[in-house]
Amino acid sequence: MTRWRLAWLIAALVPAVFLGVFFAWPVAALVARGFHDAEGWTLDGFRQVFASRRTWRALTFTLWSAGVSTVACLVLGLPGAYLLYRCHFRGRDVLRGLITIPFVLPTVVVGVAFGSLLRRDGLLGWTGLDGTPTAIIAAMVFFNYSVVVRTVGTLWARLDPRLGHAAAMLGASPLRALATVTLPALTPAVVSAASLVFLFSASSYGIVMVLGQTRYSTIETEIWFLTTQLLDLPGAAALSVAQLAVVTVALWVSGRAQATMTRALRLQPDVAASRRLALRRDWVAVSITTVVGTLLLGLPVANLLWRSLHAEGAFGVGNYVRLFRDGAFGTSVWSALRTTLLTATAAMTIALTLGVLVALVASRRPRSRRGRNALSALEALFLLPLGVSAVTVGFGYLITLNRPPLDLRSSIVLIPIAQAIVALPLVIRTLLPVLRAIDPRQLEAAATLGAHPFRVLRDIELPHVGRGLGLAAGFAFATSLGEFGATSFLARPDNPTLPVLIFRLFGRPGAENYGSALAASVVLAGLAAITMAAAERVRPREVTSW
Repeated sequence: MTRWRLAWLIAALVPAVFLGVFFAWPVAALVARGFHDAEGWTLDGFRQVFASRRTWRALTFTLWSAGVSTVACLVLGLPGAYLLYRCHFRGRDVLRGLITIPFVLPTVVVGVAFGSLLRRDGLLGWTGLDGTPTAIIAAMVFFNYSVVVRTVGTLWARLDPRLGHAAAMLGASPLRALATVTLPALTPAVVSAASLVFLFSASSYGIVMVLGQTRYSTIETEIWFLTTQLLDLPGAAALSVAQLAVVTVALWVSGRAQATMTRALRLQPDVAASRRLALRRDWVAVSITTVVGTLLLGLPVANLLWRSLHAEGAFGVGNYVRLFRDGAFGTSVWSALRTTLLTATAAMTIALTLGVLVALVASRRPRSRRGRNALSALEALFLLPLGVSAVTVGFGYLITLNRPPLDLRSSIVLIPIAQAIVALPLVIRTLLPVLRAIDPRQLEAAATLGAHPFRVLRDIELPHVGRGLGLAAGFAFATSLGEFGATSFLARPDNPTLPVLIFRLFGRPGAENYGSALAASVVLAGLAAITMAAAERVRPREVTSW
C-alpha cells in the first residue's frame, strides 16, 4: 500500500472510529437493551410497552400529526415554491431568506412562540387552540414550511419551460398543464420534501414537550417519560427501536427521491426559467403565500418579540433585565449562555473536522464498481445520524458511557459530542456537492502534468472545501445552539444550556418565569437567525437543498 492510500485510509478511519464509539455503539446497545434483560434474550420489554394504551396513543399521535403536518406543508408550500423560484420580482431573494428563519429556530423556541400566541391571554387566545393537536401541527408546519419551498422550488426553477409551452400550444389549460406536465416532473422533489417533513415532524421533540402539556405525546416524548419519570429503560429501548424503524423508512424514501432529483437537475439546461410576476395570472400563489407568510410565519415570531417586551403590564425591557440579573434553578442565564456557546463551538469544531475528512474521502472517483459502491456505503453510513432521533442518541449515552473505560456520565463533553453527531450529516451534505462539482478533467489535467496527489488536494480540492465551509459551519453551529433532544438527557441540573433553561422556565409557575422564558427564547432565536443569515451569504450555488 502506498503512503497516499494509507493516508486516505487513516482519513476514513478517524471519523469512522468516532462514529462507531459515539453513535453506533450507544444505538446498538439501546437496541440490544430492548431485546435482552439480565436472564437472556427476550421480547418482554416489547410486550409490556406495546400492551400499554399510552404507547399506542403516542405512536398513533406521532404518525397522525406528522402525516397531517406533511400534507399541510405540501399544500401551502407548493404555491410558495412556484412564487419564490419560478417568478421573478424585486425582493424575491429577501423573502427566500425570511422563510428560512423558522427552520433554524430551536424547536423549544417554536413551542414557546406558539404557546405565547395561543394561551388564554395571548393574541389568539380566543380561538381556544391552546393545548390542542391543532396548535402542535401548526407549529410543525411553521417549522417545516421552508423545507418544501426550497426543495421543490430548486427543481421547479430548473424545469425546462418548453414543456409547459408545448402543452399550451396543444390546447391544454394552465391547470391541466400543471397537473399533467409540471407536477409529474416535480414528483422526485415533492417526495423528497414530504419524507423530510415527515421525518422532522415526527421528531419535533421540543414542540410537543412545550405545547403538548402532558396531554399529547409522541414516541420521543414517551421515551423521555419512560426514562426520566418511570426509570423503565427496557420500555424506553423498545420504543426507540420502533422509532428507528419509522425514521429509517422516511430516510430511505428521502434518499431515493433525492438521488432521482439530483439526476434530474443534471439533465436540465442551465437556463433562467423564471418569468416576471403577473398578479392577474399568479394571484392564487400570491394570495396563499402572503397569508402563510403573514399569519403562519410572521405572527408567532412578532408576537414572541412583542410579548417579551411586556412585563407586569408595562412595555419595556423588564423581562430581559430580570433574565440577565436573576438566577433560576441555581444558575444564571449568563452561565447557560456561556455553556451554550462553548458547547456549540466545540460541537461545530468536531463536526467540521470530521465532515471535511468524510467529504474528501467520499468524493474520490474510483474507476472500479467495487470502489464506487464502497464510497456510497461510507457516505450512507455517515448520514445515518440524520435519521436517528437525538433523544435516542442521548438515551444511548446514558446506558453505555457510564462505566470504564468511558465513564462520561458527569462530563460536560458528552453534550458537544452528541450535538456534533446531530450536526455531522448536515456538514457532509453541504461539502459533498461542492467537491463533486469539480470538473474531473481539471483533476486529470493536473495529474497528467505531473502534479502530486497532495498538490492536487492542496491547490484544487481544499479551496473548493473552503467555499462550502462557511455554510457548513453555520449549519453546525445553529443546529448545536438549539439542540434540545439529546441535551435534555445529558445537561447537568446546575449547568444547563439555554434551550434546557427555557424549557424549565416555561414549565415553572409565575409571570416572572414566563416573561424570562420569552426573553430567553428571543435571545436564542436571534443567535440562531444571525448565524444562519451570515452562513446563507456564503452559500455555494452547488448546495441546492438541505
